[in-house]
Order: sequence, then structure tokens, then C-alpha cells
Amino acid sequence: MADTRKASRFIVPVAVAGVAAATIGLVPALAAAGDPDLPEITAQQLIEKIAASDTQTLSGTFRISTDLGLPLDGLAGLGGLAGGDGGSSTADPTEKLTELVSGTHTLRVAADGPDRQKLTLLDGSDEYSLVHNGDDVWAYDSKSKEVFHEKGASGAPEGADKQIPATPKELADEILKAAGDTTSITVDGTAKVAGRDAYQLLIKPKQSGSTVESVKIAVDAANGTPLKFTLASVEGGKPVVDAGFTKVDFGRPAASDFDFKVPEGAKVTEGAAEKGAKEEKLPEGFEKGFGDLEKGFGGFGKDGGLNVIGEGWTTIAKLDSGAPAPKTDEAPKEIQGLLDSFGDKVTGKFGSGTVFKTKLVNALLTDDGKVYVGAVTQDALVNAANAGK
Repeated sequence: MADTRKASRFIVPVAVAGVAAATIGLVPALAAAGDPDLPEITAQQLIEKIAASDTQTLSGTFRISTDLGLPLDGLAGLGGLAGGDGGSSTADPTEKLTELVSGTHTLRVAADGPDRQKLTLLDGSDEYSLVHNGDDVWAYDSKSKEVFHEKGASGAPEGADKQIPATPKELADEILKAAGDTTSITVDGTAKVAGRDAYQLLIKPKQSGSTVESVKIAVDAANGTPLKFTLASVEGGKPVVDAGFTKVDFGRPAASDFDFKVPEGAKVTEGAAEKGAKEEKLPEGFEKGFGDLEKGFGGFGKDGGLNVIGEGWTTIAKLDSGAPAPKTDEAPKEIQGLLDSFGDKVTGKFGSGTVFKTKLVNALLTDDGKVYVGAVTQDALVNAANAGK
């Protein structure tokens, strides 16, 4: 059995996969044939249309494909190393929905306002359902016959609604202002998505050094609802994320769609009630909207030595652990294989280290314990380390 105490020393490089996955929660290529003929619209007008969208009800089928360029076989091999305490439920959404960071998945979705949503993940004959109905969140894993229940689901963290633009035009102005000279935002034609006419909003970095080639969002021409999202990497190949509706209906789903009854014989795990809003407050800076994101990132570094380097698409976060990085040849074999599969040794004025790579987020771990991470290329990370920033 691997020494779990020794394994814990290697969490930082392995966690690059988690950073990449999180980058996805921020947030898809469309066929040219049969593109609808729609009135011309500017990028600002399209952003205003998205902001003005008041879609409260919908149901449909959603398809998501992700390709982070991660060594997924190696990641799967870490399951036994994690160990766990044996008390968690396989139906826990925080565990189950991580499956969406790889491969292709089909989901059924339904929504009726802010208090009722349902998502069903289809995987062959097995289904995983997540239901939010008022004050309750239920999740059911048909494969393991386990149920997860959380009571007292809360709304947005305190401060999330402070200084939010009041009108669609104000929001569009804020987005375009935040994009500044680092971003190109244009309307890139039209498309048919799930049988709906849509405009395509194309967002591209102007800066060199970013791993992001483009972000494309298909927007319903009638109601402004985003229908499809594509995030492409400068590496080419499959998109990092390609997600969108294949069927969609904006009518109100039946109230019974959000009812949940515990299946007979299922094991039920009760989740801890969410903690008070005081513990959920946003870091200083994020409360102030799009114009103060750098200050928001800086808030995380007050106690942890985090510095933010650069701006826009080439922003790099630097964290100084204050301790030398562990030697990879001391790692348990399960982790050693993972490090070898997506880590490259690099050297420079800064000394030496290892770059852990995905198609979106890369991280440089120097031998003296500094970490540089961002949606930037390997050369950008090395240059930042060489500059001693």
C-alpha cells in the first residue's frame, strides 16, 4: 500500500487537473450548411440581447464533449490512492459531476425559475439525476442505488449582487470595457442550433501567449438564450469544450418533473446544511463587478503569498510555497506515472522545474517551491519565472 502521507506531498502538481476542470465551470463548432438569414447585429447589441434574456423555463437535451488533454488513465489510477473515509455517497454531486470534465456526455435538463431545476446524466443504461426543488436538493445514482439529500439550499453568496450593472446596455458596456485592448469580440455569422436560429458571438484573445484560441457562443436570435458554447485551444484538434442543446423547448415543464421519491431499497446520505452567508462572502474586489477582477484575485493572496502577473488572457498566478518541491522519484508509483505522462522538465534563469500541461491550463512548479499557473503557454510560464516576478 502506498504511503498516503508521502502521497500528500504531491497534491500540488496533481491538482493542476482540478484547476483545469474548475476553469471550465466559468464558464462550443457549428455547421455552416443551412445557416439562417438574420438581420445584422453588432457585438454590443448581441451582448445586450444576452443580458436582457429573461428565460425562466426550458427543457431539452444537452450534449457536452470535453478534451483537456489530460492523461485520464493515470488520473483514474489514483482512485485507490485517495482512499477516502468510506462515508461519502456515490450520488454526491461534488463527486459525480466531475465525470463531465472528460469524454462526451448526454444530459436531459429542465428548469422552472430559480427554485426548480433538474439534470439527468445518461450513461448507457445507468442514469444520474440531480433535482433542485425549493429548499431541497436530491441526487440519485441508479448504478449504486444511492441517494444524496441536502436541505436548506441557499442562494448566491452575500455581495454577489453588489454593483451589478442594472440594464443590459450597462452590462454590455462593462463587458466590452473589461475586454479592452486584450480581446476581440465580433459577430461571426449565424447558425441553426437545436432547430433554433442563432447568432454566433466570437471572442478571441489579441495577446500572444494564451492557450485559448477562441470562445464561440451561439445565441438564440429570438430570446437571447445561449444555446451552444465552444472553447478552442491554440493546440488545435478537438475543442476543449463543445457543449450545446440538441433539443430545446422554452415552455414550462410539468411541476411533477421536479418531484423526487426515494426509490425502494436505496441508501440515503444526508448532506451537511450549507454554512451561513458570512462564510460565503466573495473576496474583496469580486463584489465590484468586471472592472476589478485583478483586485479580486489579489484578495486570495493576502495570507497565501499569491501574486497576479500580467493582465487579460495572459494573466499568471504565482504562489510561493516557501518550501522546496518534492522530488518526483520519491512519489508513489501511481503518481509517478501521472507526473511522467503530462509533466515536462524545464530549465532557465530561474533554475529548474516541471511544467504540467493541459490544453487549457498549464502550471510550472519550480524546484525551489514556486508555482506559476495560468491559461498560458509553457514559454509564457518560463518567461515569467525567468523575470523573477
